[in-house]
Amino acid sequence: MSLTWTPALDRPDLLAEPVRQALEAMAADGQDVSVVEVAEIDPDHADTAVLVEATGWDMRDMANCIVIVGARAGEERVCAVLVLGHTRADVNTTVRKRLDVRKCSFMSMDDAVGRTGMEYGGITPVGVPGDWPVLVDARVVQRGQIVVGSGLRRSKLRLPGAMAAGLPGAEVVEGLAVEVPA
Repeated sequence: MSLTWTPALDRPDLLAEPVRQALEAMAADGQDVSVVEVAEIDPDHADTAVLVEATGWDMRDMANCIVIVGARAGEERVCAVLVLGHTRADVNTTVRKRLDVRKCSFMSMDDAVGRTGMEYGGITPVGVPGDWPVLVDARVVQRGQIVVGSGLRRSKLRLPGAMAAGLPGAEVVEGLAVEVPA
């Protein structure tokens, strides 16, 4: 299966509203967002492993965004985490220490969807709430291109891996993810 890629802002119908707004704001700030492309997919292929199987793409070019929540002294702390498809976030050590919490976990699906304005299975670091840090595994920025959610299950974004380091709130973190055994 091959996909048709188009500059993302040419197809706002394939972007969740917060994603469209974030890309427009980045463009207004002088960033070249023409390199961010979008392609329509079958919503049943939104899961990374399913899309890789359908397309034959390299799992190392796929990126997953997860939302993590923890608390310290009654204060909630939230972040988005971006890791490559062949890895998993080191939530219990690296993310927990970065959030400075005793324990943290994946945000519930309903909360993540409600607070990001994105669909579950399509959550992307592009357009998450501005007060959330976006922790980016260092391996992500080394990839020529990554494929990540568009905020909707029916499409994906493709962008240079290095661009992830310039997303609002982004912080590149060495050792944020560990490789998943094949």
